[in-house]
Amino acid sequence: MIGRVGLAAAAVAILVLSGADGSMAQQGGPFAPRLFVNDKAITNYEMDQRIQFLRLLGNPPDIEKVALDGLIDDRLRLDEAERLGITVSDEQLKEGMEEFAARGDLDVDQFVVLIGQAGVSEESFRDFVKSGLAWREVVRAKYGPRTQVTDAEIDRAVQSAAGGGPAATAGTQVLLSEIVLRADTPDYRRDALALARQLTGSIDSADAFAAAARKYSVSRSRDQGGRMGWMPLSKLPPSVAGQVLALGPGKVSEPIEMDNAIVLFQLRSIREDRAEGPKTAAVDYAKFIIPGGTLAQAMKVRMRADTCDDLYGVARGLPPERLVRETRQVADLPPDVAQELAKLDDNEVSYALGNARAAVVLMLCGRTPDLGEDGAIDREAVRRQLFGQRLAGYADSYLAELKADAIIREP
Repeated sequence: MIGRVGLAAAAVAILVLSGADGSMAQQGGPFAPRLFVNDKAITNYEMDQRIQFLRLLGNPPDIEKVALDGLIDDRLRLDEAERLGITVSDEQLKEGMEEFAARGDLDVDQFVVLIGQAGVSEESFRDFVKSGLAWREVVRAKYGPRTQVTDAEIDRAVQSAAGGGPAATAGTQVLLSEIVLRADTPDYRRDALALARQLTGSIDSADAFAAAARKYSVSRSRDQGGRMGWMPLSKLPPSVAGQVLALGPGKVSEPIEMDNAIVLFQLRSIREDRAEGPKTAAVDYAKFIIPGGTLAQAMKVRMRADTCDDLYGVARGLPPERLVRETRQVADLPPDVAQELAKLDDNEVSYALGNARAAVVLMLCGRTPDLGEDGAIDREAVRRQLFGQRLAGYADSYLAELKADAIIREP
C-alpha cells in the first residue's frame, strides 16, 4: 500500500512534470494489455497514467513497480467489491474526489485542470479514488461489525502514550509556503542570510514567493513553488509557530536560522479545525546518516525500511553513530529536525537534512500527545483511533489473501 508521503501537497505538485514517462516499454499500443489480474487486463495506457499520477504524489523510487503493484491492488479491490455487491455512488465518488483535491487547497475542477497539464486524465483520477472508496466499504462491511475496542484496550493505549491521548479540541491549521536555503558551511550561511533578508524585503505576492522558491530553495517543495499542504500549528516547533502566527496572509517571515539551513515562510491561509488531533508533547524519531552519501543512497535505505524498527537491520554492523533514535520533547528538538518532522506521518521520511558531508534519512516513528493542563482524555477519540488502526490491519491482511489467491499473468 502506498504511504501518504507528499499527499498533503499532491494537488499542487503538478508543475514539476509534463509529458509522458518514456521509460515504460509499451508493446502493441497504449490499450494493449500489460498484465492480466484474474483475466482482467491492465493496459499500457493505465500503467502510463498511474506513473504520471504517482509522480505528482511524490515520485517514489522504483516508480514502475509501485505503479503496477497499485493497479494490481486496485483490480483486486474492485473485484472483491463487485463480488460482495458493493458499489460507490456518484455522490460518494464526488465527495471522495473533493476530499482528495482539498488536500492541495483546490476544488475538483482546479485539480483536474492541473493534473491534465501533466497528461493525467480525469477518468484516471476518478478510477484511483473509486478503488479506495470501494475498498473502504468492503473492509467496513466485512470487519466493521466484529471490530470492537474494549475499555481495557483504551486504557492500555492511553498508558502506552505516556499519559497522553487524543484530545477533541479545536486547533489552528496553517497553509504555508517555504524557501529553504542551504547553510551547512560558514560561507553558505553568510550568503543564505543575505539572500533571505533580500527576499523578505522584496517579495510582495504569492507568485513572487513561488518564483523565488523554484529558483533558490533546496527543499523538495521547490518544484511546487514552496507550497505545502494544510498543517496543524501544533506540529511546528514553538519558535516557528510563534513567528507564523504573527504573520498576516501573504506575509513573509523573517529569516529563521536552523542547523544547516535558513528558512523563510509565507502564510497563505489560516483556519480553525475542530477535528484536529491533540497537540504533540514529544516525538520519537530516527536519523540514519550516510557519510559522504547521496540522495540516491538515502532513497535506497528507505526502500529497505518501512518502519523505524527496520532501520536497525539496515544499520547492523555499522558504527553506532550511523543510526540515532531518540524521543524528545517538541520544544527541545533542533529547529530543522522539528520542521521536517512536522510534515511527516508515522514511518514517513524526509531527506532534507542532508548536506555536503552526509546524506540523512529522517523518519518519524511516532508522536506522544499532550493532555493539556486539565489532563482530560477524550476516550471516544481514542476508541475511534484504535478502531481505524485495527481496520487498517485487517484490510492489509485481506488484500494480501486476495493477491495470494489471484491469477496474475503476462499476456
